[in-house]
Amino acid sequence: MHHSSKGTSLLLFVLILTTYTGCTNTSRKEAAAAPAPSTPAIYYTVVKSYTHDTSLFTEGLLVYNGQLFESTGSPSDIAETESLVGIIDSTTGKMDRKITLDRSKYFGEGIVFLKDKLYQLTYKNQTGFIYDAKSFKLLGQFKYTNKEGWGLTTNGTELIMSDGTSTLTFLNPDDQKPVKTLSVTEQGNARDNLNELEYINGFIYANVWTKDYIVKIDPATGNVVGKIDLSSLAEHARNKNRGSDVLNGIAYDATADKIYITGKLWADIYLIDFPH
Repeated sequence: MHHSSKGTSLLLFVLILTTYTGCTNTSRKEAAAAPAPSTPAIYYTVVKSYTHDTSLFTEGLLVYNGQLFESTGSPSDIAETESLVGIIDSTTGKMDRKITLDRSKYFGEGIVFLKDKLYQLTYKNQTGFIYDAKSFKLLGQFKYTNKEGWGLTTNGTELIMSDGTSTLTFLNPDDQKPVKTLSVTEQGNARDNLNELEYINGFIYANVWTKDYIVKIDPATGNVVGKIDLSSLAEHARNKNRGSDVLNGIAYDATADKIYITGKLWADIYLIDFPH
């Protein structure tokens, strides 16, 4: 009798322990089965690299009429930098200068061409410039209320600008007034520091300042739907030129279906390919 009751107690204890452990394991398994969602990776290949002038502090990169244009900024602590817009010679990496801003007044930022005009942002002046796309003659300027001007692109109808926050501002090109804004989120969190922009096949691609990746944004929702990790190219750039700054610059040649990326003071512009 004593023996059997002891056995029963032990059996109950084992049952309780098993049940308890089972519960714990189940909850652990459930937690493991539902990791935090991550942004889908977009994989790329490097097709070719071109020389890039390491004195160019890249703020904007784009292809217009088959030519690669770059706009640059001029940090006060890097004496050789200038705020320029020009055409890059892919053989030498040198810029055929078309526009030079007074670096004591302005810090050049993103650029975009739309309907025979070139638009350019400045960093902290809340001022943009408009030029003739052929002669580069200054046609006018405009003001914006965004505290800063960063990147610029177009969907073919509106100008789309970034200002270092998680908000993109769509401007009417005729009067440069805001039409709407788009809040950009990644996995439900604000994706700030949006920088240089490019519009490719219905999506907005953006450099993220200080990060070695580019995000793909759905303009219908503001959601980041993909991410291109370019850290290996950034490392390659730093190895080639120790003065290299951050990844910045993405350009799409829609006619030739080619995509170029670079960074501030990088020694190369890379022609890359990824599903787009």
